[in-house]
Amino acid sequence: MIVNKPYKLAAREARVVNTSIRLGSVTLGGDDVVIMAGPCTVESREQMLETARGVRRHGAHVLRGGAFKPRSSPYSFQGLGEEGLRLLREAKDQSGLPVITEVMEPGTVGLVSEYADVLQIGARNCQNYPLLREVGLANKPVMVKRGPGCTVEEWIMAADYVMAQGNTQVMLCERGIKTFETYTRNTLDLSAIPIAKRLTHLPVIVDPSHGTGKWYLVKAMCQAAVAAGADGVLIEVHPTPDTAMCDGPQSLTIENFGDCVAGIRTVAEAVGRRVPHLDAAFLPALDPKVETPAAARSLVLA
Repeated sequence: MIVNKPYKLAAREARVVNTSIRLGSVTLGGDDVVIMAGPCTVESREQMLETARGVRRHGAHVLRGGAFKPRSSPYSFQGLGEEGLRLLREAKDQSGLPVITEVMEPGTVGLVSEYADVLQIGARNCQNYPLLREVGLANKPVMVKRGPGCTVEEWIMAADYVMAQGNTQVMLCERGIKTFETYTRNTLDLSAIPIAKRLTHLPVIVDPSHGTGKWYLVKAMCQAAVAAGADGVLIEVHPTPDTAMCDGPQSLTIENFGDCVAGIRTVAEAVGRRVPHLDAAFLPALDPKVETPAAARSLVLA
């Protein structure tokens, strides 16, 4: 088969049927709209357990959280590293939600793979080719975020780097690009969703938190993304965004996240999609004996 594009494996011509990826009890790439939610960075055990329980209660399917954080300033909080990975594992065990977290460099792919269900390639590493090759050798689904200065074609070629190593469980994530606009953190390119779905067979996720940088724009952009054909959304949620160590202004509270999910469901149903409810048989029971803050205990007992 001849594919007349610089990317070969991700191209629509290479595969007629859309790629689908199983994530816990839901499937990404079909009729389901998959919701991934959690804090930008893992800060503490209490924060992670409270967030995990809260987002599960309101309808998330995948738990996100950063253990290793690439920051523009070398003096900013860089994440808890392996301790953060262990906290993510505990949050997964308590909530039953599969975990997505970022891997930053080739030497840590094996370590992160021990704890994560999905490996995230951050926007800054979209064209880090040694890292893309390394995650391509891991037997884990991989999310490739679009770089802030990448064209759609360059973004898809980054996915091909992963797939060329034999890993076909790849999803694309649009998270905003750099433009002349300064009101929002980035410019969320919603047109990239139908373009990527036309050019490739890969699922497309949208990250409106980084795409806008403002929490009050997240719900509207989630709804717009689903209307445009996105297979899922990646949302930053924190119990107390005002005290967050990273990206508080773009993070939803747990209560606002619940409202956001309700809005996503409305649009999904209108366009013939669905936001699945998690199978109760798949999830562990929440343990009220676990030591968590009062806010978390209220969620458990609700």
